[in-house]
Amino acid sequence: MSVRRALAVSGVVLLVGTGAAACSSSSTTAPSPAASVSAAPGSAADVAFAQAMIPHHEQAVEMANLALDPKAKASPEVKAFAEQIKVAQAPEIELMTEWLSGWGAPTAMPGMDHSGHDMGGMAMTGMMSSADMKDLEQSSGKSFDKKWLTMMIAHHEGAIQMAQEVKAMSDNPQVETLADQIIVAQKTEIDEMNQALAAV
Repeated sequence: MSVRRALAVSGVVLLVGTGAAACSSSSTTAPSPAASVSAAPGSAADVAFAQAMIPHHEQAVEMANLALDPKAKASPEVKAFAEQIKVAQAPEIELMTEWLSGWGAPTAMPGMDHSGHDMGGMAMTGMMSSADMKDLEQSSGKSFDKKWLTMMIAHHEGAIQMAQEVKAMSDNPQVETLADQIIVAQKTEIDEMNQALAAV
């Protein structure tokens, strides 16, 4: 189910927080998450976006950690991408978790499967399966680099799609700003990773 359909099912109007952090990009530095949450009214679109993007980012950080594990024997370029992803996306996870806390919403939708795809029926586009992650973990060297880059490109494409969906529905400027940053930064990284993939 898309974000749009999930919102139609939830029908909840909650509160929206302030602040946004830059998403991963080799050319940007992510600011620290905002420390407070405002009482500005918002929509269920903002809640569903945060609830979906948090585990999406968490998997990206997990993939980054695999690349930084010495046994992966990843290339310096892949390790650099991994470091950038951790530095940028960890603060975003903190920010969106803070938003949800301020809105009085749970971090996860009821029925969410933390292993991957199912958030009460809403698809988190670009998520890797448990089998994908196991296969990546068992790879090393150039094989690891190729799989990691291919998977992270698909992961980024999913995040961009999710960000575009919330932009079409949200009226909250902070959520829209974060979505814009995800779109711009991850498109840039996709271009860079495609170049790196071609060289593997």
